[in-house]
Amino acid sequence: MEEKRYNMTFCILSALAIVMVVAGHVGYNIMTVGDLFPYYSFHIPLFMFISGYFYRESEEEHPLLYIKKKVRRLLAPYLIWNLVYGLTAWALRGCGFQMGEGVSLKTLLVDPFLHGYQYIYNYAAWFVPTLFLVEILNLSARLVLREIGRALVSRSGQESGQGKRKAAGRTVGNGACGGRSAATEWIMLIGSLIVGMATVQLAIGGHVWGNYRAAGRILFLFPCYQMGRFYHEKLEKHDTLGNLPYFAAVMGVQALLGICCNGLAFGSVWCSGFANGPIIPYVTSVSGIAFWLRAARALTPLAEGSQAVRFLGRNTYAVMMHHVAAFMLVKAVIALVAASTGACADFEWEQFYGNIDYYYLVRGAEQFKMVYLAAGIMLPLGLQYGLQKVGNRFAIRE
Repeated sequence: MEEKRYNMTFCILSALAIVMVVAGHVGYNIMTVGDLFPYYSFHIPLFMFISGYFYRESEEEHPLLYIKKKVRRLLAPYLIWNLVYGLTAWALRGCGFQMGEGVSLKTLLVDPFLHGYQYIYNYAAWFVPTLFLVEILNLSARLVLREIGRALVSRSGQESGQGKRKAAGRTVGNGACGGRSAATEWIMLIGSLIVGMATVQLAIGGHVWGNYRAAGRILFLFPCYQMGRFYHEKLEKHDTLGNLPYFAAVMGVQALLGICCNGLAFGSVWCSGFANGPIIPYVTSVSGIAFWLRAARALTPLAEGSQAVRFLGRNTYAVMMHHVAAFMLVKAVIALVAASTGACADFEWEQFYGNIDYYYLVRGAEQFKMVYLAAGIMLPLGLQYGLQKVGNRFAIRE
């Protein structure tokens, strides 16, 4: 029962996180808690944290099956949609749009791992190949640690006798009861943080540029994945502080950071914008994750029966993939109205055709961003729902 409750908590957390991503892309600060928690100070690390939370040690028993599963769930859908958006960009260029590169083997298979902006209309999905590589890096590092542990056990057994080898094997190896040594999670967390902070320092010095940014974003986000795993294994059982002192502490730390630092936002996608050294980005990642994790837990009793929340939390992939295209549909409708009725006379056609980040606001009203937010969430979910219905019918007929 407890595990089920926490799964729903993380479903809510995923739903909150994807709303922040969509809102962030349209510049709508509806969930920043009065700008106390800027989206870009933690929301991409939050997705890594969620993914790391659900990693299980048992995956290491069949690493090839794990990789195959990740290819099927992450990479294959991405590559299919990447082709769809490549063809879409090609067709729209024939209509005067100036966004997106041409379809080629490079833009289909290589650029997604280098930057993910090849076709523009699905640029937000850069996160998917990055997550895949982070998960492969995590698996590889843990397999290496396991083999090192086994080698140490074997060496210890040779020196101390058969009995000691068996006892050590239960402690360090992947035993049925004890599992891996408790030190593994500490090694993964501390080691990844050292590498991540070194990456940030290199980025600050101007050494993470061009194609190096692909490695930079992976190494920067890798510790956030480990934070999720570490929380599940080491901290969750101790996370019992009452809501009032918990929120007071987290918000107090965040307010202090906001006062003392030179802006808290940074760019995970380009591994850039680190204005406060190599430590603060991880501090703000932790504080933002901590705040919304507890908020999701507090909301669990209220939302656990909501099918809408469950559907959103389970289909963040679809929203990540399609919400930028949904924004374009909103702008296309406005363009149609402007062209046919003469309304929206200040609509900027050049920006519409050439700038994916152009968002027209009717009468300049900030509140119109809610239209983009709603479309960015509801249209991808509607598409996903329809695809699931079609898939279910096909499966039944088969």
